[in-house]
Amino acid sequence: MSALAIVGLTALGGVGALARHLTVVAVAERSGDQFPVGTLVVNVAGSLIVGLLLGAGVAGATLTLLAGGLLGSYTTFSAWMADSDGLAREHRPQAAAVNIFLSLFAGFLALVVGRTLGGLL
Repeated sequence: MSALAIVGLTALGGVGALARHLTVVAVAERSGDQFPVGTLVVNVAGSLIVGLLLGAGVAGATLTLLAGGLLGSYTTFSAWMADSDGLAREHRPQAAAVNIFLSLFAGFLALVVGRTLGGLL
């Protein structure tokens, strides 16, 4: 990987992380904090966009920069697990389970839909 690609990956990672934070905060302000809807939104949206990229045939360095840099930092496995742990610690195991399984199902479904739509482009 070239030095320029590393700089691009780093910059896009920063943009993705900032976009995730702003999205999670904006969603939480509207939905409250009873369930981590913001993390669910960023993970499902990111999965949809990765699917669109794959379906559209984006590959190589462009895919690495967009999916790995931008969307890799926009979506977040660690925040998803921390949110699930927080629900469990609040003695809300059903909500924790819903968060885990809904995110898995919706994320995979969004990827498949995105890939299909991307293939139509």
